[in-house]
Amino acid sequence: MHHQSATLEQQAEFKAGLAGHVEWLRSLFPNREIAIWAEDEARLGLQPIVRRVWAPVGERPSAHHCRRYQWVYTYGFVHPETGASYFLLLPRANVSMMQMALELFADQVNPHRQQLIILLVDQAAWHMSQKLQVPPGIFFYPLLPYTPQLQPTECVWSLLREAVANQVFDNLDALEDVLVKRCQWLMQHPAIVQGKVGFDWIQAI
Repeated sequence: MHHQSATLEQQAEFKAGLAGHVEWLRSLFPNREIAIWAEDEARLGLQPIVRRVWAPVGERPSAHHCRRYQWVYTYGFVHPETGASYFLLLPRANVSMMQMALELFADQVNPHRQQLIILLVDQAAWHMSQKLQVPPGIFFYPLLPYTPQLQPTECVWSLLREAVANQVFDNLDALEDVLVKRCQWLMQHPAIVQGKVGFDWIQAI
């Protein structure tokens, strides 16, 4: 928890505000389906992720490590109610990449723009930029500052990182090959994703 994280009272107000926003949209669009999704980015690169592993009693396990500073960004969209997910691997986290991710997400998840999607995002610059053109049918709902515990997508990154933990990759292409397969697997297993991102308070809205 960040030391500037919102208090429990502020978090409760945020949850109530989101529920009220959903009800307001339902009153405006009674014939439209409303879905709450969440989006976040994770940076993974050639500097390995070291994790604990099982080992025989009395033996100390080891993992290869190499400090390198090349990165790729995973853009993750998750639906807490069902565990549906959509992932993209992009080279940077900025407004232009976010624009691309939003358009691809909208085309994949809501191609006919029949749903109204409330998208939970943090207050990163590329989320709040006025240059960002949000596709029709998507409404950003910013999270409280320094409060990632309200972001469902934060919980899915452990499922992604476990596929590359304790491994050294020669280059970004090799890393991306593993990440692509893992993202595809996660998209094909919504029950696994839902077990991580299915926040009770969101499903109750």
